[in-house]
Order: sequence, then structure tokens, then C-alpha cells
Amino acid sequence: MFHLIWYVLIGLISGVIAKSVMHVHITIVWTIVLGIIGSIMGGALTHIFSRPTDKRYHPAGLIFSTLGAILVLFICYKLKIHFPQ
Repeated sequence: MFHLIWYVLIGLISGVIAKSVMHVHITIVWTIVLGIIGSIMGGALTHIFSRPTDKRYHPAGLIFSTLGAILVLFICYKLKIHFPQ
């Protein structure tokens, strides 16, 4: 149960950083969703380059979660996808 709370907390922090970098105004729920999607993308990227030693999922961390969320916002901006405000 604690890891789900941790995912939401990291999602919130990385989403807030990403939306402030990209100057986007979205609700807190979409900010958390954005951060979690960014964390999944960042985790996939780090999993490609650095496999975990104990064959478990290893999280991307705040840096790659934020970079993934910025990438999601950039793709949404280029495809003209708007989040509800």
C-alpha cells in the first residue's frame, strides 16, 4: 500500500515541476496522472539502459519522472491535445 502512495507523491511532484517548466495550467488530478505517466516512461527508459539486479521493477526516480512528464506535455503540445482545466 505504501508504494501506491509513493507513486502518487512522486507523480505529483514531477507533474508540478513539468507543468511549471512547460507553463501549462491543469488540475491537480491531471498533474498526478501526468507525473505517473512520466514516471512510467522514465522507468521504461532507465530499464532499457540499466536492468535491475534483483529482477524487480526499479523506479525511474524524480529526475526521469520529470523528464518523462515534460516529454508527455511536449508531445501533447505538438499534437494539440488539451487537458481539461
